[in-house]
Amino acid sequence: MAQYLVIVESPAKAKTIERYLGKKYKVKASMGHVRDLPKSQMGVDVSNEYQPKYITIRGKGPVLKELKTAAKKADKIYLAADPDREGEAIAWHLAHSLNIDLDSECRVVFNEITKDAIKDSFKHPRTINMDLVDAQQARRILDRLVGYNISPLLWQKVKKGLSAGRVQSVAVKMIIDRENEIKEFKPEEYWSIQSLFTKDKHQFEGSFYGYDGKKQGLKSKDDVDKVLDRLKGKDFLVEKVNKRERRRNPSPAFTTSSLQQEAARKLNFRARKTMMVAQQLYEGIDLGKREGGITGLITYMRTDSTRISNTAKNQAKDYIEEKFGKEYLGGNKRAKNNEGAQDAHEAIRPTNALRDPQSLKSALSRDQYRLYKLIWERFIASQMAPAVMDTMTVHLTNQGIEFRATGSKVKFKGFMKVYIESSDDKKKQQDKWLPNLEEGTTVTAENIDPNQHFTQPPPRYTEARLVKTMEEKGIGRPSTYAPTLDTIQRRGYVALDNRRFVPTELGEIVMKLIEEFFPEIIDVAFTVKMEGDLDSIEEGKTEWVNIIDQFYSGFDKRLEKAEKEMEKVEIRDEPAGIDCEKCGHEMVYKMGRYGKFLACSNFPDCRNTKPILKKIGVDCPNCKDGNIVERKTKKRRTFYGCDNYPKCEFISWDKPIARNCPKCQSMLVEKKTKKTSQVQCSSCDYKEEEQK
Repeated sequence: MAQYLVIVESPAKAKTIERYLGKKYKVKASMGHVRDLPKSQMGVDVSNEYQPKYITIRGKGPVLKELKTAAKKADKIYLAADPDREGEAIAWHLAHSLNIDLDSECRVVFNEITKDAIKDSFKHPRTINMDLVDAQQARRILDRLVGYNISPLLWQKVKKGLSAGRVQSVAVKMIIDRENEIKEFKPEEYWSIQSLFTKDKHQFEGSFYGYDGKKQGLKSKDDVDKVLDRLKGKDFLVEKVNKRERRRNPSPAFTTSSLQQEAARKLNFRARKTMMVAQQLYEGIDLGKREGGITGLITYMRTDSTRISNTAKNQAKDYIEEKFGKEYLGGNKRAKNNEGAQDAHEAIRPTNALRDPQSLKSALSRDQYRLYKLIWERFIASQMAPAVMDTMTVHLTNQGIEFRATGSKVKFKGFMKVYIESSDDKKKQQDKWLPNLEEGTTVTAENIDPNQHFTQPPPRYTEARLVKTMEEKGIGRPSTYAPTLDTIQRRGYVALDNRRFVPTELGEIVMKLIEEFFPEIIDVAFTVKMEGDLDSIEEGKTEWVNIIDQFYSGFDKRLEKAEKEMEKVEIRDEPAGIDCEKCGHEMVYKMGRYGKFLACSNFPDCRNTKPILKKIGVDCPNCKDGNIVERKTKKRRTFYGCDNYPKCEFISWDKPIARNCPKCQSMLVEKKTKKTSQVQCSSCDYKEEEQK
């Protein structure tokens, strides 16, 4: 009997695939790459057309030995790494290590780990795509030339352990630029005028629009006074009523970027966590023997395409028609991909649309269930009919002064029956429907309320907002977003403050030096062009050596100049004004992955470190002489405790406030959800009104 060896990347995937292929096939895992550039040296011969020097990765010797032993017993070897550039490169390295003929049809790819997809892929093996391999090699060599040339320079001139990456440096520069925008922002005054109108005991809100038929902004109190002086009485004429029907289309199924953004907004997941859980769902979950054992639940999670296969569309159609009725079926219009999308794989979707989240809940962890539910609902909604909204705009006038009131209500839910996309804009709220108003009638203004406002600076980047901006600008690719965000934090170039990125002093120093001596590294246009060049290599239009040479010929000259002219930067630790309780030396502020912390200046002889405790202005209700401070768990969750810990072990997940309960005199706390906050008693049932 013929014996076939299949090599995949992970053991979890190997178990799933082996079950589908049967006894003739033995499936082994390479555990990712088996060869790479050496860590101890550049590994790129710049004098010989940038030829890379590959070595077996440390620790992969036993894995490679096991694969070679299995390969000798096999009649045929199939390389089934992930269906992207990285996977193609892994297959190529395996072919070299196992002496597989590169002209043989040894490569199989699949977008989902299901029985049909796996069996079909083995009916259509192909040769290794060297254009994909070359694109991956070019990226790896580019990053090595940048990192292994600039990093030693930074070690010498700034601080040991620093490094500089191509895409990561652009991300840090974007965060620094946003911080500078915020610092330089000058708020501008503006005003609004709101009014509560009444018609036949029905009340609704309206706001000032303009006068004499033209929209008018209110920049000062004088502008407001002019409007108020012109009004006469409280009666407003309903001059015009516009009613129309508006259709709201569903969002397309997820790409890598949109999944990371939505998981951050709806599930509070970091990008890295989203990709880790998605990998688990893709590789397979044990659903039990009755449900088919280990089964891949979603398609490949690194994609920039919104394309959906006809099979998946038909599955969704059957589910929607049976569950909701024919009127909820969407059309066949395909969602448009973003400009520059490679469209190599389908969108992220469930492998079986009929497998709803509730039916899988017992087999999934909490995080797996929540992410699968998000992916499943988004996909099903994407195949449903648009929602239909009735909208209404009312024009109200008094002496030529115009107020407008708007409202909307859902006429037909359509896709909103299943899923509604979230937004970064927390102020977006559903309008309320207005009472029936006829043109020519009058309404009464119960109160007219002017409000002063000031323009706000642009917000700092959250992970979701940064990923979205990087995608819009064409920086990086689906596989690079999560590692990029993780790397810039580990290097200490940025920190998270209230889940938003802020640059550190170290990050600003390093980026200033890179901007001075290597401006192309942090230039967005240059980085976007480089991504386009890598795509061109993948498409077989450009030789990878030419792309590297175009970059390195200029980079090499700037490197020589930097080595001569870059001045040494001394980063001094900021004194904290307190002494170390262990050795008596002065404590200093240092910057770590999660922001500043206190450390002993006598390091490494003394390794005492302490978190910087943020007082919230509340006395400890337990020991009476301590102060409540904000603390963080190992997973960065905020809680509140006494600064006399461990003598006092007071702890609260909810933020204490400096008032006692009027009912029982116990401590009041502020209990927050994503949308509201409420003050309530920590002991009795006293509660105050919710604040949005």
